[in-house]
Amino acid sequence: MSDPNIGRLLGSRYQLQELIGTGAMGRVYRAKDILLGGVPVAVKFLALSIQNEKMRLQERFEREAKTCALLGQKSIHIVRVMDYGLDENKTPFYVMEYLQGQSLSQIIRQNNLTLPRFLSMARQISLGLQCAHDGIPVDGTIYPIIHRDIKPSNMLVIQDPSFGELVKVLDFGIAKLLQANSDQTKFYLGTLAYSSPEQMEGKELDNRSDIYSLGVMMFEMLTGKMPLVAPTHSFGAWYKTHHSQEPRSFAAVNPGLEIPQEVQNLVMSCLAKSPKDRPQKVSEILAVLESIEKNYHLRPTKTDQPAPTPKSTPEATPTPASTPVRALTIPVEPKISEPQIKADVQILPSHDEILRSARWPENKPIADIVFPQTIHINEEVLPALWVMLPQQEIIKRYACNRYNQFLFLPTPHPMLLWITVIYNRKHGVKWLPHYLDLKTNLGQEIIRLLAKTGYYRLLFFARESPSRCSHILLCSIAAAQRQNLIKWAEEGKILASSADPQLSKNVLKREYEKIKPQIISKLELIATDSPFDFSA
Repeated sequence: MSDPNIGRLLGSRYQLQELIGTGAMGRVYRAKDILLGGVPVAVKFLALSIQNEKMRLQERFEREAKTCALLGQKSIHIVRVMDYGLDENKTPFYVMEYLQGQSLSQIIRQNNLTLPRFLSMARQISLGLQCAHDGIPVDGTIYPIIHRDIKPSNMLVIQDPSFGELVKVLDFGIAKLLQANSDQTKFYLGTLAYSSPEQMEGKELDNRSDIYSLGVMMFEMLTGKMPLVAPTHSFGAWYKTHHSQEPRSFAAVNPGLEIPQEVQNLVMSCLAKSPKDRPQKVSEILAVLESIEKNYHLRPTKTDQPAPTPKSTPEATPTPASTPVRALTIPVEPKISEPQIKADVQILPSHDEILRSARWPENKPIADIVFPQTIHINEEVLPALWVMLPQQEIIKRYACNRYNQFLFLPTPHPMLLWITVIYNRKHGVKWLPHYLDLKTNLGQEIIRLLAKTGYYRLLFFARESPSRCSHILLCSIAAAQRQNLIKWAEEGKILASSADPQLSKNVLKREYEKIKPQIISKLELIATDSPFDFSA
């Protein structure tokens, strides 16, 4: 029987095309936004109907929907809600970003997660939960959001060209809204196997209930098994199980697993029966996860990620001694896989001309700063990063390996973080980040020039003698990154800004800090006897 919703035009804007998911909370359709030229979106109809006399519930839905929309703008680990409303039958619907990926439940069924991949996923999910639990200001009031249905099928794992493997949490706020539609005074809504003891009792919940559910899910992520097993799949059986049965140990469900004791202790603490015995905030979980990642210096193996697109690695050619300049790019995503190092050797044309003509802009301070500004060579406009540092710092790091990476965030404001790293073994790492606002003419010009040319120059100016450029280095950009830059430039033009650009900067900064250790590990892997290692 055909679905009568297929082809339906919702709100004179969203044309429903295909049913892509069903569940206790509603039905999800792939649709296209005809007002934005057919941009794909996901439309979720909730499993309730708001009648005219239930004005309180309608107001509640509007507040929950508005809060969820703000959540998606605040965290990249929460699915973005772009619109909401009621159809002609008073059925509420959300319009969300359309994402192609796998649910975490599918991934768990396919194979056990390695420890590095688990740590990354658990950290991302925790970041989404932390954002929700901290609350969102709506009409002058802070509304903390408790998910109430944390489970693998509510986690979507996508491959993002900027952030690598990205986990997003679905369906924030919906469980509480559906519960409010019930006439029962103690109405249970959730998933039995993942519900906290207090949730089974119908109590008012706080963030510690989500932490319990997260503990159940983390155990399953690591073992492929559930920590608690009820004799029958009934409410009564699960009520007794969550209240009185002790969680199974990791060794009991899979004796062959080698899981650090710190990870086991964290998961078991989340599974405590009493809320006061669990971590009280998600920030405590994040601190442990990040400490474990740092202490174990883990790098995913080839099985940690879906098979990457093969990248060519041309043979390295020694750079002539008279021109100690080359560009080394490690085209990796934030989720680091096995080393893929690309060495590009280029003899820089017209360096003397640049050194003679480049002058520090009068509108820039004499200080340690990095900014993009185009340069002109033979009537050609080329991208460059202008860098001011103390003279000794430039001299120490001129002989170096170079790394670049670009992180793009479409909402709440289209923003690109352009990361450049210069490194040598003796003096370590120097970070040269810059944010490009893709709603500005400068941001659009620079990103398109980077994509077009496939390289950029670093122009170094010494604080002690700022009037002239002292050194120039060349950095190449991997082909895959150039394709991303083209796509992001187009998205930046058409996407609307829904908040202060600083919010996007803050999100990108957090992601940047998380991938720094992985970038350093990559650079440290470069062989010391490489003909391209110019370390002093």
